[in-house]
Amino acid sequence: MPDTASRPGMLEQDAHRLSAVGDWTLPHYARLREAVAKVHEVESIDLQRLGELDTSGAALLVDLLGPDSVREIAQWAPNLPAERQALLKAVADANRNPLFAPPVPRGNPLAALAGLGQVAELLARQQLRLVAFIGLTLSTLLKTLFTPWRWRITSLSAHVQQTGLNAIPIVALLTFLVGAVVAFLGATVLRDFGATIYTVNLVTYSFLREFGILLAAILLAGRTASAFTAQIGSMKANEELDALRAQGLDPMEMLVLPRVLAMMISLPILALIGMLSGMLGGAVVCAMALDITSTQFLTILQRDIPLEHFLVGIGKAPLFAFVIAVIGCLEGFKAGASAQSVGEHTTSSVVQSIFMVILLDALAALFFMEMGW
Repeated sequence: MPDTASRPGMLEQDAHRLSAVGDWTLPHYARLREAVAKVHEVESIDLQRLGELDTSGAALLVDLLGPDSVREIAQWAPNLPAERQALLKAVADANRNPLFAPPVPRGNPLAALAGLGQVAELLARQQLRLVAFIGLTLSTLLKTLFTPWRWRITSLSAHVQQTGLNAIPIVALLTFLVGAVVAFLGATVLRDFGATIYTVNLVTYSFLREFGILLAAILLAGRTASAFTAQIGSMKANEELDALRAQGLDPMEMLVLPRVLAMMISLPILALIGMLSGMLGGAVVCAMALDITSTQFLTILQRDIPLEHFLVGIGKAPLFAFVIAVIGCLEGFKAGASAQSVGEHTTSSVVQSIFMVILLDALAALFFMEMGW
């Protein structure tokens, strides 16, 4: 092979077979690509006189022979060195599984339908992974529930402060303003019917059943789920998760359970604060614009609003908290080793959390309506 090692790569064809000759490397790529483009329907090629070979030359050989033929190279070119066979097979596998999906041609309904199917398959896989991760979280929780020495009290307390106490001002302010807006809108509509007194019922019903828990959950989905994803994703990028496993520690027990339990403690508290702040905002508007004093507001609240509305609203808080925390942690574990991947999964966790919260709230509303609660 020394006589061909310094020769530029080329294709030679005799009456019997096509041969690859010389160096198939990047400096000769343009000329080799033109030669390969002129050849059609090749099942095998003589590689005995092949010189140097790099990734660019291997890609041309894969284009020439096809990925399936290259994967069987050990059968029709057994004398080729093992490292070159491995390079060709790796390039063939990369061509079979490209990093980016080919663009969908415009104006092709079949291609568009195929793209829609790929998106549906991706969503289905995503939901299956979420269900599997929920099962893993519950099994880990049951495993550690009866072993108090394995509880992470310090981590739990820190996450309760981060997810709950630090979020009280923004939750209280937002629900107060939304309560004021709801009261204004209700008064505007009910004034035409001479029933502005029922603005109190409108505000209390809406915040006890829906707005109090929903606004708090959406805020935590954007504020806390993204933080969980970024924290765990950064730990994965820095190989801290591998370090935990190397020390015999379970990342589910160390990282996921404290966050999930902290969310399940924090969200009911924030939901209660949201309910009170929303009704306070409505009471301020009633007092300033409708001449309904705070005493009247509290009297109507106590007389006309059953306790079951509060129980319906607060009962959804643990479920929403569990789903938000699980999605945030799962997206962190799915993140890659790059800053771009961490950012993409952080965005995905926020979108998924808000979508799941609204979906579950809608299903819960239908269920409670059918039950008459």
